[in-house]
Amino acid sequence: MNVRIGNVTIPDILLDTGFDYDGIIIYNTAYRDSLDLTGAFQVSLGGAGNKNSQNALMIDSTSFYIGENKLTNQRIIILLGDIYKGFPSNGIIGYSIFGHYAVEIDFDKGVLILHDFDTFEPDSVYTRIPIYFKDNNIPWIDAAVVIDNENPVNISAYIDFADRDPMVLLERQSMKFQLPKSSEKKIIGTGLSGDVYGSTGKISKLIIGSYQLKEVKVSIAPAEVRSKQKDADAVIGCGALNRFNLIFDYRNKYLYLKPNKSFSKPVKAEISETDEEQ
Repeated sequence: MNVRIGNVTIPDILLDTGFDYDGIIIYNTAYRDSLDLTGAFQVSLGGAGNKNSQNALMIDSTSFYIGENKLTNQRIIILLGDIYKGFPSNGIIGYSIFGHYAVEIDFDKGVLILHDFDTFEPDSVYTRIPIYFKDNNIPWIDAAVVIDNENPVNISAYIDFADRDPMVLLERQSMKFQLPKSSEKKIIGTGLSGDVYGSTGKISKLIIGSYQLKEVKVSIAPAEVRSKQKDADAVIGCGALNRFNLIFDYRNKYLYLKPNKSFSKPVKAEISETDEEQ
């Protein structure tokens, strides 16, 4: 999506459920000199990865536009370093959208629709999945995995819509499932605290509500490096959810799903950006 700050339009901003407060993070430093940063002060942002945090400039309360919608009382944060240099997006936005609208994402039509919470009524063709929140504004769902044709194992996972992987299984001492056989060691993403190293594998099924995604390629990463979310078994990313047209309804705590034209396509894993709250 495009975001307009003053007279500057910044394209290719990622929509990210892992960004749990009102504001925007701009990580393409090429925009720094064109923005009015009067009153900005330096902050340090940490996140996924196991290296140093990133220095940034932040304006604590201002406004910007998404289309004709003016968003007020927003933070604007622009990174001072180039950790995301070469990435195909310029920044991330999250709760500014998800926290104030019922957010419809139609992958078939390639459109994002913001519905007023007070008048929103979902179409009956959608399946409703409960979401829940813990100590922040990041959405969680209960799902199930089948690693290698055994009985499904129920898991608690949070949604990271900016992650292009279908799923990241979080490795720790105590786990509900056996990890799949690793097929390749690799960098699986880049967070504000550096690269996240892990491996890739494949599971037989990812089950969300009544829907089953089969032969899903997943990433595997140490929980302490990939995620800040306590007791998470996994992270569900856009690589799985983009098989559906979606509506996020934070106010009523539901995710609405409808299989789209990509539902039956192979579910692959890709390297991803990750944000500071993951």
